Amino acid sequence: MLIPRLVLALALIVCAVACEREEKKADGKPDSAAFVSDGAGDGSVWVVDGPNGGRLFLCGTIHILREKDYPLAPAYEAAYMYSNKLVLELPPGAASGPELTSRMSQLGLYSADTSLEANVSKETWEGVKKWTAKRGLEVSSMNRFRPWFVALLMTNVEYANLGAKAEMGVDTHFEQRAKKDGKPAEGLETVEFQIQLFASLSDKQQRELLEQTLIEVSHVAEEYEKIVRAWKQGDLAALSEMMLQEAERYADLNELFVTARNLSWMDRLEQMLKNGEKVMVLTGTLHFISDTGLIELMRKRGHRVRHYREVTDF
Repeated sequence: MLIPRLVLALALIVCAVACEREEKKADGKPDSAAFVSDGAGDGSVWVVDGPNGGRLFLCGTIHILREKDYPLAPAYEAAYMYSNKLVLELPPGAASGPELTSRMSQLGLYSADTSLEANVSKETWEGVKKWTAKRGLEVSSMNRFRPWFVALLMTNVEYANLGAKAEMGVDTHFEQRAKKDGKPAEGLETVEFQIQLFASLSDKQQRELLEQTLIEVSHVAEEYEKIVRAWKQGDLAALSEMMLQEAERYADLNELFVTARNLSWMDRLEQMLKNGEKVMVLTGTLHFISDTGLIELMRKRGHRVRHYREVTDF
């Protein structure tokens, strides 16, 4: 799925109320031996070294997870413990304000003189009708919204049906933990920027996003299990094969939601390396794959990049 972390905002509308997770504060930085893989997977964590002792822990996330997907691979714990701050896609707390859901709902609504049915193909509208019937929803409620908003709603409903919740996402997990520990955290983008990613989509792109979503929800359970399994193992080849199939079909959406954003983040991330900072960077794992992913972009700029399993010099 090409949708960035703003999918969390829609979870406030269709998912359960967030719960608080208890976290134990660390007494100090344990020896790196404490972070040896436990056999459940090495995790999607890569380490980038720069001049002046700078180090980025590129931590691939899944924004919506289930209780059973925890604990995370030891690599994530190491990244948190050996970093001085967190960098997320959005600033801490940005995806939880009521004004955000209000703003998205406002932008996602059609005016009274038109509807979803009038703006998508007959096949797409039939797909929406079948989906709402399957989930016990009124199709009339969907007919008020633009295709991009319906795509987000459908995504959240499907993941919620699997027991996956926004408050269990890797980003949220560490965002809440950093707040409790008093560790600094910041975002790569603003809420308004991510909202405009959707609101500025052309009619054609919106239709494509909804069409893509209808394809994905038809086999979401099976694909979700495969993605989580590959993510736990840090298997970029498998993730690329699964996640880039639709990205290649809808190249313009992939360019907008992934490639362009990766490129826009690079200067800021490189500056952190040059400043000698040690940073845990949490972004959707989709941002790591392909030649325009953060891992390859860092290598192309001359930085040493290793998977966490290859790192011993903590």
